[in-house]
Amino acid sequence: MNFEIKNKDAMGRIGILTTPHGKIRTPALMPVVHPGKQTIDVKEYGAEIVITNAYIMYKNEDLRAKVLEEGVHELIDFPGPIVTDSGSFQLSEYGDIDVNNQEIIEFQALIGTDIGTSLDIPTPPFVKRERAEKELEITIERAIESLEVRGDLMLNSVVQGSTFADLRSKCAETIGAMGFDVYPIGAVVPLMESYRYSELVDVVMASVKNLPDSKPRHLMGAGHPMVFALAVSMGCDLFDSAAYILYAQDDRLMMPTGTFKLANLVEMPCSCPVCINYTPEDLRSMKKNDRMKLIAEHNLHISFAEIRKIKQSIVDGTLMELVEQRCRVHPYLLDALRNLKKYTSLIEEYDPSSKNSAFFYSGPESLARAEIQRHLSRIDRLPKKKNLLLLPRSRKPYSKHIRNDLGKFYTKHIQGDSIVDPDELFNDLQVAVVDVPFAVIPLEIDEVYPLAQNEAPIITDEDSKKFIKEELEKYMNGFDNVVISSKILDRFDMYTIELEPGRDLSENPVRVYSLEEYELDSFKIDLDDREKINCIADYQFGAGSGKALFPGEVKIVKSRKTGKIRHIYEEDVLIATLRATDSVFVLDRDGARRLHSHIDYPEKRVVVNADADPFAREGKSIFAKFVIDCDINIRTNDEVLIVNEKDELLAFGKSILCGHEIMDFNTGQAVKTRKGGI
Repeated sequence: MNFEIKNKDAMGRIGILTTPHGKIRTPALMPVVHPGKQTIDVKEYGAEIVITNAYIMYKNEDLRAKVLEEGVHELIDFPGPIVTDSGSFQLSEYGDIDVNNQEIIEFQALIGTDIGTSLDIPTPPFVKRERAEKELEITIERAIESLEVRGDLMLNSVVQGSTFADLRSKCAETIGAMGFDVYPIGAVVPLMESYRYSELVDVVMASVKNLPDSKPRHLMGAGHPMVFALAVSMGCDLFDSAAYILYAQDDRLMMPTGTFKLANLVEMPCSCPVCINYTPEDLRSMKKNDRMKLIAEHNLHISFAEIRKIKQSIVDGTLMELVEQRCRVHPYLLDALRNLKKYTSLIEEYDPSSKNSAFFYSGPESLARAEIQRHLSRIDRLPKKKNLLLLPRSRKPYSKHIRNDLGKFYTKHIQGDSIVDPDELFNDLQVAVVDVPFAVIPLEIDEVYPLAQNEAPIITDEDSKKFIKEELEKYMNGFDNVVISSKILDRFDMYTIELEPGRDLSENPVRVYSLEEYELDSFKIDLDDREKINCIADYQFGAGSGKALFPGEVKIVKSRKTGKIRHIYEEDVLIATLRATDSVFVLDRDGARRLHSHIDYPEKRVVVNADADPFAREGKSIFAKFVIDCDINIRTNDEVLIVNEKDELLAFGKSILCGHEIMDFNTGQAVKTRKGGI
């Protein structure tokens, strides 16, 4: 089995999964095909992979004889990859089945299935812990047994553990170390049927965080397009759907925004061929089987369209915007989105550091996105100054549109015993903009992605007011004096500003003022280009990186068209380039050498073995199988240094994977090398 990541956003990924019957592109939907009652040729609607039931074939004498003779691909007339279930669904429905684990594994191998499944015990939600533990042990024992009898069969092993997060984690970690090819997350259908989406988030995240990154994850029974985007954002790659036909049998039409009963429709809900060519009255007047087939076709069109939309959103870097849209269609999905907030730190580890699209704020839930947490953790890397001036939002980039000449403005004493002399107040000054959703944006870095590439409403909701106030209070504590625009105080209701909890003002003498009542003439904001490139380097690579990259006199070359900084030279040697799309540094050879000397091993490093050493020096891209170590804090799209075991700098480039993935994958590119021959 081979699985390779091509694009990423949040924890979602577009991957290529190679099987004996071809490659599929994930995320992928696997329509459930009944081996004895096919009504629709699902490959006509976009199916690259399907799932069918080995137990049904095993128990039906006619089907068993036929499939053993001609194989499962011939039986269900599908040329691509086929996944078979082992009978666990029947076990969960009826409490017992007439086959054991070894028999069903060997049968799946005999019929030529691409990916078989061990006979796990699907423990339903909210059972007693004793039962969940007992059944989990059986599932793990059967997983071990399945490896002993699998032969050449690719295998699923299902994560169980009911709704106990620690049991899900234990199961995922245990079977994840065994080397299965795909990891389904099982027994979640009851959660979805009862709209317990918040609990579903906990089950999925407890599983995914302990499964290997290098293997696809299958959310079993997730067949409604309402949940696809949310599940993909949590790292799920495969879905199976019997819902397309089950809903059709009940005259229900699926949409990403919910489910529609045919009896209530006066207009068809979309522009698929079924909805274009038939009216609700046409369908209601048909025979049951004819109507069911057409509604099932609609459901397939909608389901595959949603998968395509999710893939495009991953490429664009807008997956979480799509998730927020989808989760607002149902209150319990919104609960799930809000519950996902507690996993932001984990998602941030996988989320690319730069994306193709801007950050769009769509509501309070956007405040939990990984980009915001990353920014707030990185601003501490910037050099500290004595005084702080906080200004309200303007056009972006802020540094280009805030008035250089503020004219007359006033300061009003808010906290502290006396007014500070203006010359003291505006000496050694940090200027920053306060805005939703990134709270505080120092002007030196305001063009770095996504600080300039974001949009939020002017009218501020209560959640964002609280968020901005809390983050500002944290940030302000690093300064002696703070001057804050009264527009900020008005917009965010910040007339009661608190300092760090538990610290007496006399011990922490931050003095806060607003721009009122004390007159100053013609104060100018002058941003120094040298200081700007130093701050961007610190923000991107870590504190002190700016001085390490640019220690002496530099020549800063700007774009004639935009006026933005583009290239930084020392004498005639190019050190680094600020990429126009996101204003982050792309290193040249001397820049890579200087960064390598500045930061300690293993920071920003990808370490390759001796076999890859000469290829790295030639500037060839680095494949994951040649990596023996790396900085686990690397994010996708980060600038990285490629070194050997002696920490000799061989090359540098852009990371395709994050640190966790680099260490776990054994296939595909890890780093796109820019230059070798260091």
